[in-house]
Amino acid sequence: MARSKLLTAAALSSAIVLASCAGKTVSDDTSATSTATSPESTTTVETLVLETDDDVALNLEIEQVEPDTLIEESDEMNMDLVGDLVFFDYDKADIRAEFREMLNTRAAYLVANPNIEVVLEGHADERGTREYNLALGERRAKQVATYLQVKGVSAGQIDVVSYGEEMPLALGKSESDYAQNRRVKFK
Repeated sequence: MARSKLLTAAALSSAIVLASCAGKTVSDDTSATSTATSPESTTTVETLVLETDDDVALNLEIEQVEPDTLIEESDEMNMDLVGDLVFFDYDKADIRAEFREMLNTRAAYLVANPNIEVVLEGHADERGTREYNLALGERRAKQVATYLQVKGVSAGQIDVVSYGEEMPLALGKSESDYAQNRRVKFK
């Protein structure tokens, strides 16, 4: 009974998110939503391109997972094993493919546990102005939040904060140090 309510809520949330996107401007060159499925898998991949009120394009490739793969509340899964960091390319807020599985797992866990809240902390490396890096960290955190919401996580479970360049993970000046600082952290 609880599982069917959860699945109904997840489907309804996805429909609401997609319906709310209908009023948004979609850029001409990416106006189509593409869907790909394979007969032997239970996963559907959709690509969505949204423009926010701040004229920031959000490129999301969303994998729709079949309901039987959702994590139940009774599962004894340690979310720390999944990872709590999403890293980004220089000056970008696009979610890289290598982090989608981790985000799908986190989303399923949050959907199955609606009483759990998460804070998404956006970060940037030190290149750029303080204001620009705060905005970039916020865009990154919002990108992850949008991904989770499309996967069925309630907006009420997610808080977004940006620290910009203020809380580096690595203190060096090399590209590998900068790469560690371009991240969103789950709290």
